[in-house]
Amino acid sequence: MDSEVDFEAVFNAIVVPSAVLTPDFVIVAVNDAFLSVMHRTRAEVLGQLAFTAFPDNPGAPNDPAAHGMRASLERVAASGRQNVLPMQRYDVEVPGRPGVLEERYWSAVTAPVLGPDGEVKLIIHAVEEVTDFLRQLRGRGEDGVIDTRTALEAMTTNVYARAQELHHLNERLKQTAGQQRHAMAALREAIERERRFVFDASHDLRNPITALLTELEVALLEPDIDTHETLSKLLRDAERLNEIVADLLELARLDTAAPDAEVELIDLGRFVVEELERRRMTASVHARIDSEVVVTACRIRLARLLGNLMANAERHTTTTIEVVVAADPPHAVLEVIDDGPGVAPADREKIFERLCRLDDARHKDPGGSGLGLPIAREIARVHGGDLYAADHPTGARFVLRLPLTAE
Repeated sequence: MDSEVDFEAVFNAIVVPSAVLTPDFVIVAVNDAFLSVMHRTRAEVLGQLAFTAFPDNPGAPNDPAAHGMRASLERVAASGRQNVLPMQRYDVEVPGRPGVLEERYWSAVTAPVLGPDGEVKLIIHAVEEVTDFLRQLRGRGEDGVIDTRTALEAMTTNVYARAQELHHLNERLKQTAGQQRHAMAALREAIERERRFVFDASHDLRNPITALLTELEVALLEPDIDTHETLSKLLRDAERLNEIVADLLELARLDTAAPDAEVELIDLGRFVVEELERRRMTASVHARIDSEVVVTACRIRLARLLGNLMANAERHTTTTIEVVVAADPPHAVLEVIDDGPGVAPADREKIFERLCRLDDARHKDPGGSGLGLPIAREIARVHGGDLYAADHPTGARFVLRLPLTAE
């Protein structure tokens, strides 16, 4: 027995009016039922863009549901999921009377045909006419009292209006659901990020605490130990512990958007010179400072930002650190450049992640926490600017941009 199925014949015999479209909405097939209800021929619709063959309803140009079919097709093409349209009005030309339109109402189901890769290959658009149902509602009042007929006509209008309201409500619910999914995904990501942060921070805190406990135990077990040397080690561990706690508190303040204690006009060039004079540097520092580069900032936080950049440069430089202050309207620019190994392009964002420490950083400063650069960037952004790692022929180049302020 021949088991081959003539799918074209099956499609044409289906009583539900149906059209098949490509993902870019070109009509490639219609069945006989579709042509019958639309009073069209295949030559008039095949190969046509759906919105060209069936433009927005000319019989009701102000109908809020005029773009229903277009929206349904676009949604299915984008999501790969079926979409159901409520009752829509779309008037059809009366056969033999060109330009004369008859009021018609439809409901529709639009469904995707997916390929093996899960992508939309075709779209099936099936419609069902409900005009007769509405006419029957109107007709039941023909032989009755005027009030009954008026009530039925009002019911007809109400059914259509409620269908449109349900459609718009459904669209809003879909949009809200999408927003909630994005919000939940962002929340889960934030919780996971905070969980990793707490874990890593706890690990870093344990190192100096463990060292403190070890030195104290040794001091108790060995009464003849050099007290001065032991206290010096304890002091260094306590200082390191204090630095980590201070970093964590600073990040907490930045995360909660705590307002700066005092924001003032600062001459960035003069400020950098003064801060560099206060620091004891093991490397040579060359400064190129432009005058009258003014920003509005918190002096304490700006000093923290510069200190973190200089400490980072000092850890990685070979001989020289270069510091540049210049105006690049609408920004003030501060650059800190070292002549060390530099930062690979793939790591230039990673180094601003909290507690991230690359292998080179761990080798040069085993006690580092990986919080200096993240804090510096947060301070920059709190002040409406940004901090990033940029290209440089030799070494690392960190660029701070803050809004210029007119004096």
